[in-house]
Amino acid sequence: MLIHNPNGHYYFLKGIDPYSCGVVAESGYEIVHVTLTHLIPWHEGFAKIDAYLKLIGHKRNTLCAMQLRCPEPFTMDNFIAFNQGYCSVLQNWDLYIDGLNPLARTNVAPVINPPQESMLYAFSYIQPANDSHQPTFVVAGAGELIDGILAPEGIIRRNETDTEAMREKAIYVVQVMGDRLTKLGGRWEMVNRVNIYTNHSISHLAEDLVLPNVNQLHGLNWYQSRPPVIGIEYEMDLRGVNREQYLDLRSL
Repeated sequence: MLIHNPNGHYYFLKGIDPYSCGVVAESGYEIVHVTLTHLIPWHEGFAKIDAYLKLIGHKRNTLCAMQLRCPEPFTMDNFIAFNQGYCSVLQNWDLYIDGLNPLARTNVAPVINPPQESMLYAFSYIQPANDSHQPTFVVAGAGELIDGILAPEGIIRRNETDTEAMREKAIYVVQVMGDRLTKLGGRWEMVNRVNIYTNHSISHLAEDLVLPNVNQLHGLNWYQSRPPVIGIEYEMDLRGVNREQYLDLRSL
C-alpha cells in the first residue's frame, strides 16, 4: 500500500527501518535524480544536500531517495549498526512519517577502487512539475533477501554462486523489482534506468531475465559491485525520471 508523504509531495512503499521500498511523486510534482561527480562522506553528504536544497528553494522533506557506496559488504550486525546511525539523521531531520522511513535507498560496495568509508553517491528530490505526463519514481535497491528481512537465513541459495544459484537469486530480485514497480503505479516501459549490482557475470542472467522487461532504448547498467551485506550476491534498482543532474557539491 502506498503511504502519502504530504510534506514531501510523494508516496512511498513501506519497507524496513533503513529504507522504504520505493517512492513516486504525487500529481503535479516530479522526482529529480542527482549523481555526484565526486563522492562525499555520507554524513557530510547530508549537510551538502541540505545546503543544495536550500539554495534551490526546497525544504529537507523533498529529499526522497539516497544512493550510498560503502568500502566492503557489512556483516549483518554491522549493517544494522550502520543503519541506526543513518536513520538517526533522517529522524533528526523530521523526515519520518508516522514512525516510518519514507526514503528509498541503494547502498553497494564497489569492487574496483572502493571508498575508504561509506560515501554519498547520489540522491533524489521532489520538485513541482506542471509538464509531467507520467509519474516519476525510484525503486529502492533489493538483493536476494527474502522479504528484505535482515537475517542471514533469509538469503536465497546462501553461500552458493554457481550458475543455477545465481539465476535463482536474479529471478527473485527481478520479481521484487516488478512487484515494487507495479505497487508504485509504474510499468516496465516507464523505466529509463535499470541498475544491476554484482561481482558476477550477468551474461547468463540479463538476456532472458532482465532484458525482456527493459525498454530497449535505454538498456541496462551493470556496476561491478557487491550488495552491502556479506552473503548477498545480486542486487538491482530502477527509476523512471525526466530529469537527471550531475553536480559537484563539495563547495557548498
